[in-house]
Amino acid sequence: MGEVWIRTLGNGLVRADRVTEISSTRGSLQEDQGYSLKVIVDGKGHVLIDDDELQGSLADRLEYARHVEDALLLAMDEAKDSDTAVVISYEPERERWSAAPVTVLAGRLSEAMG
Repeated sequence: MGEVWIRTLGNGLVRADRVTEISSTRGSLQEDQGYSLKVIVDGKGHVLIDDDELQGSLADRLEYARHVEDALLLAMDEAKDSDTAVVISYEPERERWSAAPVTVLAGRLSEAMG
């Protein structure tokens, strides 16, 4: 089994096996609309999503955020079965989580820098 990492909003990485909590808020970091989602690792919060464009009532936004939290948990569970190290990232344009092997991401970075 490979390691599972989660990409943060600032393009940092946190280890999925060290996440102790996943939480969402009723508004984005800057606005009172939308929502934000973060994970807690070693007592520190790491923002994964900050969406100030999600419209709807508070109940609708929180329900959507819970759906995104559940999808993250599912992505983490599926990635645990990988034989290689995997990075889970949120794709806002597709509104879904994706997982890619670290070797693929490292290859893309190498190509971009070369």
